[in-house]
Amino acid sequence: MYTSITKIKEDVLQCHKCSLGASRKNTVFGEGNVHARIMLVGEGPGRDEDELGRPFVGRAGQLLDKMLASIALTRNDVYIANILKCRPPGNRDPEPEEAAACIGYLRAQVALIKPKIIVCLGRVSAKHILGQDIRIMRDRGVWHKVKGFWIIPTYHPAALLRNELLKKDAYKDLLAIKARFNELGE
Repeated sequence: MYTSITKIKEDVLQCHKCSLGASRKNTVFGEGNVHARIMLVGEGPGRDEDELGRPFVGRAGQLLDKMLASIALTRNDVYIANILKCRPPGNRDPEPEEAAACIGYLRAQVALIKPKIIVCLGRVSAKHILGQDIRIMRDRGVWHKVKGFWIIPTYHPAALLRNELLKKDAYKDLLAIKARFNELGE
């Protein structure tokens, strides 16, 4: 049982529970407000994130910043993490053993941050957090109450870069997130 975010981060920096530890440039632990009511969870770091050791810093991250701004939030208001803490080759989906090796770190982050809302950015994140067969086009925007957390899957910003037609539904999800955020209050 972890008692600080710093201790989890130290363990992630030393982690070699799966083969990704051998190929990473940097671990991508997560960042943001450690008292956030909203936690955003992606699937894993991409090339830019691996280079800089920070989540969502490439084109998808720039779009994520705009998405947050559209509901009057910034990175300082939320906490951002991923299922994986190391980049999978070619930005492929995590292998089951890779996700299994990392999910404990994410659970520890959630336990210490205690967000009220967890936003699953994309199918892979939603599948590992909700433990279900998720189809993002079918299941996005649907709230789940799990162990005291409000969880909602939505599109990953990278998907919105590939298909701008999805942005309308993503914006509906953002409005629902902001409404739930306001409803829950402090």
